[in-house]
Amino acid sequence: MQYIQVEQLLQNKVKHVGKVAVGADYDVMNIQLKTGEMVAEHSAPGEVLIVCRKGRVKFYVEGQVTELDANALLMLEPNEKHSLEAVEDCEIIVVRIKK
Repeated sequence: MQYIQVEQLLQNKVKHVGKVAVGADYDVMNIQLKTGEMVAEHSAPGEVLIVCRKGRVKFYVEGQVTELDANALLMLEPNEKHSLEAVEDCEIIVVRIKK
């Protein structure tokens, strides 16, 4: 078992992107954004699971726009290009499956 505490970091700075756990088959990232902040378009070689823990965030995925809040998950296929923008202050957990 591994217990991971995810800190609230936006009170100290603006955008935060950082790994909170690394395994042989996965990486777990914590992304915290203030309203209007963005993460530029990128992709991952494996599947990606995105969990919105707080706030709302828009994902732009291969020409489609999806808005996530704390009641939704988003699954991305390998190599899907995506970017994101905070609709309101948000915190998301990203689980990247390594290929």
